[in-house]
Amino acid sequence: MSDPVRVAVVGAGSIAQVAHLPVLRRISGVEIAAICDNDLSKAQALGARFDVREAYDDIEEVLKYSRPDAVVICTPNHLHEIHVAAALSAGVHVLCERPLSLSYEGVERVLKAAERYGKRVMVAMNHRFRADVQAVRGFLAGGELGTIDMIRGGWFTFQPTATRQQLGWRLRRAEAGGGAMLDLGLPLIDLGLWLAGWPIPKRITSHLVGGGRETVEEMGMALIVCENGLSIGVAVSWRHLGSGERFWFEMVGKKGTADISPLRVYKEVHGVPTDVTPTGASGRETPFIQSYRAEWTYFLAVIKGEVNAPPPKDQLTLHRVLEAVYRSSDEGHDVLL
Repeated sequence: MSDPVRVAVVGAGSIAQVAHLPVLRRISGVEIAAICDNDLSKAQALGARFDVREAYDDIEEVLKYSRPDAVVICTPNHLHEIHVAAALSAGVHVLCERPLSLSYEGVERVLKAAERYGKRVMVAMNHRFRADVQAVRGFLAGGELGTIDMIRGGWFTFQPTATRQQLGWRLRRAEAGGGAMLDLGLPLIDLGLWLAGWPIPKRITSHLVGGGRETVEEMGMALIVCENGLSIGVAVSWRHLGSGERFWFEMVGKKGTADISPLRVYKEVHGVPTDVTPTGASGRETPFIQSYRAEWTYFLAVIKGEVNAPPPKDQLTLHRVLEAVYRSSDEGHDVLL
């Protein structure tokens, strides 16, 4: 019997608590080696909750004493690049919450470090692993929707005014890198470009609302036009007032359309729009937890050498687009790439 994969969780915030730790402790062949947070009492409390004995307040101590095979980086955005580099240099594989870095140049440095130390790094783009997204990807791979001409996505959440100050670093642009567009828009843009096969972005225009030189935006819209004619439109908000969170993602192709959440796929059959949505029993897991479980299953297969996944060079394109989105809004005009 092979030894379990030892995983250390670096950062004890909400995403570690509601996604990574619950998923990891249910995956066979994985041992949670340690939890690390600069608030040691928080790391210890979380360790007690998830039956993890080792807790640290410094990633260097985690890497030295807990002997992990892999780490998941769940720290504030401005620390991602530093922590990923530290783990790679210690000979440890890395799954990093988005974004990989706050800059294009930072992503380049991470990719070079992964190559230098011969370890794998993956960005936690969990939406790619949703069951409904994978179903749509199957239709695209088979050419059943034809050439994709337009993608439209949106994500609206509500952050109560009374609790917004509790967001802390997420409201400070130097530490967060961005607000609603980075938090909610980045995964939508990634999903659109990924499903479309990474076409070359040509022109970006955006308008972001709220924030300033030191604070982050609360909502915004962005349009990405690619060299092949594909357009990707994204709308995001932290100030949605409604019955609940809103999430949508729609693709329009020459032969059909696909919606995610809920999954709907239509094709033209004999001149008639026909519902060809796959049917089947839905699991008890939420799409959120299911996507993280599938993401971890894939990452573990990658570090074991069971899947030959390429380095995440696609993140370079994604960050070029994201930086152009912020530049377009700051300067008030289209940005050509």
